[in-house]
Amino acid sequence: MTMTYDALIAALEEAPQQSDDTQLGSSWLLGFDTETTGVAAGRDAIVSATLVLRDPQRGHEGDAETEWVINPHRRMNPRASAVNGFTDDYLAEHGMEPTDAIDQIARAIAAAQEKNIPLLAYNAPFDVHMLEGDLNRWKLPQVSERTNQAPAASSLLVVDPLVIDRAVSKRHGKRTLTLTTEYYGVVPTGDFHNATADTVAAVDLIKPMSTLYPHGRASDLG
Repeated sequence: MTMTYDALIAALEEAPQQSDDTQLGSSWLLGFDTETTGVAAGRDAIVSATLVLRDPQRGHEGDAETEWVINPHRRMNPRASAVNGFTDDYLAEHGMEPTDAIDQIARAIAAAQEKNIPLLAYNAPFDVHMLEGDLNRWKLPQVSERTNQAPAASSLLVVDPLVIDRAVSKRHGKRTLTLTTEYYGVVPTGDFHNATADTVAAVDLIKPMSTLYPHGRASDLG
């Protein structure tokens, strides 16, 4: 279900406080994905982001999805634009101001961290570093500075399906999100390189992965 930012925050406030030993297959998750002007954190910027709050008992039916389209105030790299479909003109006309959008994203992630709800992203370092770069650019507090937890950004509770896949599958070849979802039998809900479709697909990987990693805890994968 698509939600406003305020509704997402309300859903996070209603979510249970999770213990440190919550098993991955039973954990609430906050999926995260971005589309960007390019691939250089600190130089490029987020143009689209999605957060998906997943209740493990309800699955897709209970998903709370919030998407942001952001005016980065910098030009799209043509190669990135060819992949994600965003253009400078579209972002200038339809994008939120980055100070508002990036701040909302960080606030929501911080609210989840306070509940021990992991941030889930496929190839998480990329999306986390892009967010950190935008927070620095606009002189906004980092996620870790918004919680009562440890101060280092690297201490965020993060689940990365790519890391899990490398641990449980010894197959050869590339491990893109597209190929990994095919391997685990996950059917995407939309086109890849759309932040919402990518986020939902990454969250959906946890169910089949947790059967191969049955005693894994979210806190093991940060």
